[in-house]
Amino acid sequence: MRDVPLFPKRFAGLGWLRKAFQLCAIALALGAGGVQARAASCITQAAMLPDDRNVLIGTGGRLTMAILTEDYSALQSSLLPAEAGEWAGMRDAVEAAAPLVKGGQVQLRDLYVLDASMQKAPADTQFFCSNSSGSLTVTITMRELPPGKYAVVLADAVGAPMAGQIAIVLAWDSAASPPGWKLAGLTVRQGAIDGHDGVWYWSRARELAKAGQAWSAWYCYEMARTLLIPVDFLSSPNLDKLNQEQGLVKLSSTGASAQDVFPYTIQDTERTWKIDAAQVDLSLGKADLGLTYDSVGITDPAAQRTEAIAAMSAFLKAQPALRSSFHGLWAYALHDGKRTPVMELPMDKIP
Repeated sequence: MRDVPLFPKRFAGLGWLRKAFQLCAIALALGAGGVQARAASCITQAAMLPDDRNVLIGTGGRLTMAILTEDYSALQSSLLPAEAGEWAGMRDAVEAAAPLVKGGQVQLRDLYVLDASMQKAPADTQFFCSNSSGSLTVTITMRELPPGKYAVVLADAVGAPMAGQIAIVLAWDSAASPPGWKLAGLTVRQGAIDGHDGVWYWSRARELAKAGQAWSAWYCYEMARTLLIPVDFLSSPNLDKLNQEQGLVKLSSTGASAQDVFPYTIQDTERTWKIDAAQVDLSLGKADLGLTYDSVGITDPAAQRTEAIAAMSAFLKAQPALRSSFHGLWAYALHDGKRTPVMELPMDKIP
C-alpha cells in the first residue's frame, strides 16, 4: 500500500498554475538547525484571510514568471535588501536548476505564513503548522531567523521528467514603499529519477528490508527522503514515519545503523580500505551513491581514477546487492581533511 506524499499537493486547479512553463532556482538562504523555544506562530493556507492568500499567490506567481523568463532585473528588484549580498549565487543557481523543472506544469502545493515578530534577536525558531482539525502538523525550522514575518510557498513542476519541487521563502518588508513581500530565497529540488518518485523508493525500501537486503533498503529510504522533501527545514508525520522505519534497518550483525557503521573497513587483496561515508548523490540527476574513502594522497589524475575504481569495486564486493538498486557510484577521495570528487561510474562499469 502506497503512502501519500509527505506534503500533499493542493491548489492544482488555479488557472495561472496550469500554464506550462519552465522554472529555475536560486539558493535558499535559510537552513535548519538546533531549535530554541521562541514566540512564533504559523498560519496555513486554509486559515488565511482570502486577501492575504491571494497576495501570496500573486507574489509567488510573479516571481515564478520572472525566474521562468530569466528576468534577473525583476528578481533582483524583488530581493529583500538584507539578501543583496547573496545575489551572485542566486543568479548562478537560477541557471543551474533549469533541468529539474524543464517541460513541467507548475502547481502550487502549500502556503505558510510564519510570524516571528515577537523575537528580540535572531534565533533558531520552530513553527508548528497544523491543519484546521489539528490532525496534521508540518514543522518548519529556521536557523538564526531574524525577528520578522515570513512566508513559504511550495510548488511542483508536474510533468517534468525530474519533477522539480520548488520552495520560495518570502519576508515581509515593512520599510518598503509600499510594504510588501520580498524574496528571501528559493530552491528547487529533484522529485523523481527515471520516472520513480520518493513514494516509489519508499515502497522499494520496504520490499528490500523484508528481503533482508539491509544496505539497499537503507539507501532506498535515503533516496525516498531526498525526493520527497522540497527543503530541509520542513518535516511532517509521514517523514517521521519514514525515519522510524529506516531506524529499524540494521547494516551489520551488531545492529549498527549507517550512523554507526562508518568508518567502514574493507580488506581486499591489495589494501585495507577505509570508507568514511556513503550517501545519496543526485549530482547527475541519477540514483547514485557518493562514496568517501581514505586516499593515500595521489595527485596524478590517472592514478586518482585507478584508486577510486579500486575503492568502489571493494565496496561493491562487500555489498553486492547495491548494484541492482542504484545507478552508480560517485568516488570522493579524502586526504588530510580535504574531500575531492574524483569520478562517477555506472554500476556495470565498476569491476
